[in-house]
Amino acid sequence: MTLGLGVILVLLLLVFIMPSLKSGPHDLAVGVVGIGSAADGFEDELESAAPDSYTPQRFGSEEELKEAIGDRDVVGGFVVDETGIRTLVAGAGSTAISGALTGTAEAVGRVIGAGVSVEDVVPLPESDPTGIGIGGLAFPLVFGGIVPVVAFRKVLPRSDAGYLTGLLVFAAVGGLVVASVLMFVFGSIESAFLPVAAAMALGIAALALPLAGLQKAFGTKGFTLGAMAMMFLGNPLAGISTTSAWLPSGLGVFGQILPPGAAGTLVRSAAYFDGAGGLVALLTLVTWIVVGLLLYAVGMRRARAAGTTDDPSSDRDASTPTTLPVTGDVRQRAAD
Repeated sequence: MTLGLGVILVLLLLVFIMPSLKSGPHDLAVGVVGIGSAADGFEDELESAAPDSYTPQRFGSEEELKEAIGDRDVVGGFVVDETGIRTLVAGAGSTAISGALTGTAEAVGRVIGAGVSVEDVVPLPESDPTGIGIGGLAFPLVFGGIVPVVAFRKVLPRSDAGYLTGLLVFAAVGGLVVASVLMFVFGSIESAFLPVAAAMALGIAALALPLAGLQKAFGTKGFTLGAMAMMFLGNPLAGISTTSAWLPSGLGVFGQILPPGAAGTLVRSAAYFDGAGGLVALLTLVTWIVVGLLLYAVGMRRARAAGTTDDPSSDRDASTPTTLPVTGDVRQRAAD
């Protein structure tokens, strides 16, 4: 037992710490606007200053580059001309990536002897310039998906319709509550209240319904394994504070498959980019919701087939014999 728990502890350390240690710019899509040899020389110096960190794409004008940043096709870009290097960033997309782009541009500028300026194309609100509000949603999101599954099951142990309705209502209310706190308490968003609330509600539902389905179909063990996966994999690999592009490529992609990562991407897209770049995340969350409902339907069918409406999470051992009262006549016959 001690050895097994020690291995689990090591795995948890790796899952929670390794992404931070290995995070950073890697193959980030950036735009470059420039003419001929000036742009070619800049790209060569960009690779020398930050090897394997960026994948440059050429754009015909600064307006096209800004549009691509707003559509989240690229994380930022550089305009190279005779006046120097103008760095275009999207602070609302990721302050970590914006800082990396700025630092790289300054390093290249020192090498080629060019001045560097920075323009934030999609800035964060002044009341939350570091993006802490949305960046801190990972744990509340996971909490909001796990706890209602347990709470509503206790309150409504025999009503499947009431149980599922409770989870959906909580998801909607939770989305509104989170959006209200982000806007009116933290000032992390200045508009798009309803889109952010809807994105958060989808995220909570995409966590709660699969866990409810696992609980219904496989009992407490199914719920426990699902909750542990969301807590110990979905939470650290969500990349909500920095976006998945900042995480190691494999871990970042895996994190976006899980509900916390997809929800974080959708919330950020809804809050700052008018929904741009959020379609895949939206489809991912909807898929998790459908899977959760299907699992729940399977659990209900199994319960009916077994001739019981008891929830499998009660862990009742069906093989336990029922003790019947022994009457005096039975004792007498046994004695005879």
